[in-house]
Amino acid sequence: MLEEKHLTTKDYLVVGSMLFGLFFGAGNLIFPLHLGQIAGGHWVTAALGFLVTAVVLPLLSVLAVSLMHAEGVYDIGRPLGKWFALTFMVLIHATIGPLFGTPRTATVSFTTGVAPLLPKSWQTGGLLVFSALFFLAAFLLSYKERKITSAVGKVLNPLFLLLLAVVFFVGFLHPLGSAGAQAATTGYHTSGASFFNGFLQGYNTMDALAGLAFGVTVVTAVRGLGLHRDTSVAKVTAKAGVIATSAIGVVYLLLIVLGATSVAQFAPSAEGGTAFNQIVTHYFGAAGHALLATLLTVTCLTTAVGLVAAFAQDFHKHFPVLSYVQWLGLMSFASFLTANFGLATIIEWSTPMLMFLYPFSMVLILLSVTNHLFHRDPVVYGFTVAFTTLPALGDMISSFPPVVSQSGFGLAVTNFYHSYLPFSALGMGWVVPALVGLALGLACHVWRVRAAASAEA
Repeated sequence: MLEEKHLTTKDYLVVGSMLFGLFFGAGNLIFPLHLGQIAGGHWVTAALGFLVTAVVLPLLSVLAVSLMHAEGVYDIGRPLGKWFALTFMVLIHATIGPLFGTPRTATVSFTTGVAPLLPKSWQTGGLLVFSALFFLAAFLLSYKERKITSAVGKVLNPLFLLLLAVVFFVGFLHPLGSAGAQAATTGYHTSGASFFNGFLQGYNTMDALAGLAFGVTVVTAVRGLGLHRDTSVAKVTAKAGVIATSAIGVVYLLLIVLGATSVAQFAPSAEGGTAFNQIVTHYFGAAGHALLATLLTVTCLTTAVGLVAAFAQDFHKHFPVLSYVQWLGLMSFASFLTANFGLATIIEWSTPMLMFLYPFSMVLILLSVTNHLFHRDPVVYGFTVAFTTLPALGDMISSFPPVVSQSGFGLAVTNFYHSYLPFSALGMGWVVPALVGLALGLACHVWRVRAAASAEA
C-alpha cells in the first residue's frame, strides 16, 4: 500500500484557497452588492437568506461529495439510477458550463471592468477579442489537471484577495453612508420577503451547483498532494470546504454592507457590476477602472479554470470518446461563443434554469449528507425527488423571460401554481411537496426495514 503524506496546515490552506478561487467568481462579486443596494436598511435579513444558499448550501455540497466518497455530480444522483444521474450531471454542467455560468465569467469581467474603458463602437469587437483571450487562458491553465491547485490556489487567488482587500479598506475607512439608514426597494419592506429575496439571490452565484461539479477537480487535486485512501480524501475535502466557505461568507457580508452604504450616493443599479464600477470609481477615480478590470478578470478567470476543468473531467469519464484535453477545448470554445451573446441575455435566460435545478440540488445535497440515517435507500430519494419535480417546473416557467412567462401557457401554469402551493409566490413552492415526499419515502423505508426484520425472525 502506498504511504500517505501527512498534510500540513499550509496544505489545507492551499486547498481551501483553491476552493475559494473556484467558487468565487463573476456572480459572487456582483450579486451581493446588488442585494445590499436593493435591501437597504433590511440588509441584515436579506444577508441571512443569501448566506443560506450562497454559503451554507455550497459547504453542504462539498460535504456531500466527501461523505458520499463521490467524484462528481454523477455520484450524487446515482442512488436514483444511472440514467437520472447522467441526466442530472449533463444539466448541471450545461448550466454552470457553456450555456450560462462559464460564459458569464468572461462577460461580467468585460462588461463591468473593460467595457467602460472602450468607445461604444468598440464594444462588440472588444468582447469578441477579450472573451477569446480569456478562454484561451482558462484552457491553458486547466491543461494539466494536477496543476490546478498551483495555478489557482497559489497564484491567482492571493492576487484577487489583495485587490479586493484594498477596495474594502478604503470603502469602510470612508463609508459612502449608513447601511441601516437606506430605504429598501419594493419587495424588501418586510423581513420575511427580505429573507426570501436574499435566499433566491443566492441561486445566482450557482455555487451549490458548482460545489457538486468541482468535486472531481478537488478530489484530483487532493490526491495529487499524496493522499490515496477515500476516507483521507474526504476529510481533507471537508476541512478545506469549511475554510473556503467561511472566508467567502465574510466577503459576502462586506460586499452586502458596501452595497447598502452606496445607496446614499448612487441609485440602485440594475445589476451589481454597475454598482461596483461606481463605488470603485468614486474612491479611485480613473485608476479605479483599471483596478476594477484587473480585479474582475482575475477572480472570474479562477472560476473559469475550475468550471472548464470540472466539465472536461466529468465528461471524459462518462463519455470517453473524447480525451480530457479535447473536452476541455470544446468547453472553452463553446463558452467563448455563448459569451458573445452578452451579459444581459445570459442572466435573463439562466434564471429559469436555476429555479428548476436548485430545488433538485438542495434535496439531493441534504439527502447525501444524511444518507446514513436511511442507508442510502433509493425509495427515500425517489419519493423526495418525484415530489419536487412539478413545483420546480412551475418555478422555471414563471421565471422565464416574458416571451414565455407572459404567454397564455405561462400565465395559466403560474396562476395554477400560485393558487395551490404554499410559498410559491416567493419562489419556494417546492418546499412543502419535497417534505411530503421525504416523509413518505422515510415511512416506506421504515416499513421495509421492519418487514425484513419480521421475515428474518
